[in-house]
Amino acid sequence: MKSIITVFILLIAFMIISSMTYFVQETEQIFITEFGKPVGNPVNADPNKNEAGLHFKKPFIQKINRIEKRLLEWDGPATDMQTRDKLYISVDNFARWRIINPKTYYEKLRDERSALSRLDDIIGGETRNVIAAHDLIEVIRSQKDRKPVVDEALAAADTSIGILPSIRFGRNALEQQILKNAQPKVASWGIELLDMKFKRINYKEGVIDKIYKRMASERMQIADRFRSEGAGEAAKIIGRKDRDLLTIESEAYRKEQEVRGKADAEATAIYASAYNSSPSAADFYQFTKTLDMYKKALNKDTTTIFSSSSDLFRLMKHVETPKGQ
Repeated sequence: MKSIITVFILLIAFMIISSMTYFVQETEQIFITEFGKPVGNPVNADPNKNEAGLHFKKPFIQKINRIEKRLLEWDGPATDMQTRDKLYISVDNFARWRIINPKTYYEKLRDERSALSRLDDIIGGETRNVIAAHDLIEVIRSQKDRKPVVDEALAAADTSIGILPSIRFGRNALEQQILKNAQPKVASWGIELLDMKFKRINYKEGVIDKIYKRMASERMQIADRFRSEGAGEAAKIIGRKDRDLLTIESEAYRKEQEVRGKADAEATAIYASAYNSSPSAADFYQFTKTLDMYKKALNKDTTTIFSSSSDLFRLMKHVETPKGQ
């Protein structure tokens, strides 16, 4: 009987001690509720003070509530939204947060599932507002002074095709703007939003085809411009070739005529020197030239009328028939 009573007393003592004590891990923070209402200060909530270990509370009427102290992850759903330049994109972002006021967090949200749902609304809404206020180039480029790689052929050409517009903010600035806008809203729930980043930015499925078609159109414009420039250069080369060819032919013809003129002059001088050497030679020259003229001007079908005083008829009047014929 005494042993049973002893066991019963020990059991009651154990229950009382268990109800009076609780152990706090380093990764959690505790606040106590009494009849459902928070009482006292949170335990292990100060990041600069380690209160992990054994603690005491009122037995039976007080209840401990364990809240995560470590950084928590928020991974929002990919959401379709429109940029300022009327392009529809799918934005997927993530954030890191922690609970800094366990009592407020418990009173307004109760659990982590409710907190994540509220973060979906706040961060998603601020992301939509910031994206709608900026062009797509601001969302996808992170450095304002970054110089895009440009084809040397495009750089040398006088064209604006393929040149990216300058940006004023950049992706990093947009992320900080979303974070700054969302922080005061979540602070009222006892939450500190530490960071927010874009994880993935994609075009909507219906927009991708339009983007590809626009890229192909730009490349076709570049190709057409290169073809036009090539045709222009080819025309210039052909024009120079034709001009040079005419110059060469003209110069060759001029030299030919000069050579021919010199040859004719030399031949004439030789003939004159030969036929002017004596009166008989001069008569013979005149005779041969007259015969050449007869050969060129007269044939079997030619009817010619000469006057008696004509030089051409002179030879015919005095033709002497050789002896013996």
